[in-house]
Amino acid sequence: MGISENIEHIEKTNDKLNLEEKILDKGFVRLVDMMGDDYAAVKAARVSYGQGLKTPERDKALIMYLMEHGHETPFEHIVFTFHVKAPLFVARQWFRHRIGSFNEISQRYTEIKEEEFYIPENIRINVPEDRQKAIVVDDTELLEKVKEAMVKTFEEAYHTYKELLNMGVARELARIVLPLSTYTQFYWTVNARSLMNFLSLRADSHAQWEIEQYAIAIAKMFKATCPWTYEAFVKYAYRGDILEA
Repeated sequence: MGISENIEHIEKTNDKLNLEEKILDKGFVRLVDMMGDDYAAVKAARVSYGQGLKTPERDKALIMYLMEHGHETPFEHIVFTFHVKAPLFVARQWFRHRIGSFNEISQRYTEIKEEEFYIPENIRINVPEDRQKAIVVDDTELLEKVKEAMVKTFEEAYHTYKELLNMGVARELARIVLPLSTYTQFYWTVNARSLMNFLSLRADSHAQWEIEQYAIAIAKMFKATCPWTYEAFVKYAYRGDILEA
């Protein structure tokens, strides 16, 4: 790859940054930074033989080969940084993916706003034969009753939170009355290998619906920035049941 081609490639990559998708009622995912791309995995793999990039056809074929045969370390040289806004219960599931770096907004130093609570758009029930799965119930009346009960709880919790702050109670203590529906924000820096593991587990019908929506959005950004790696992943390594090439 010549200098002019490198410059063109960098410009195209920069154009793909700051991708954003709205999630749930108040959440989002933003791709705010990225190091490497499909070519980074190719160069990392070929350094074993003292070689670099070749033709696009051969480079893509190498990525397919690596993924098919489980040679995944070259994909650790592709790194993403996402800015995420999600309910606390989603974030706690997310943070279980430990091969990555997280920095979260602190409720010790910031005051929560009244509107920062997640209100679901569907109601699910558990499936007796599969404890990991829940299915959506098409019941408008039940949905409205559930939302009404939740909103009432959120309002009461927030009222108590504000009362505690007005009493002079520190934010770090007052926050403990807030529910798991409270939105939080965090930065997540992760390499492509770990990202693919996240997608296998969370872009799947057995995952909770809310985190599934975030995973689908991240998969779109992964596909937009690393199309060869994404294609190879879905074809050879993806263990979920939602994503398509």
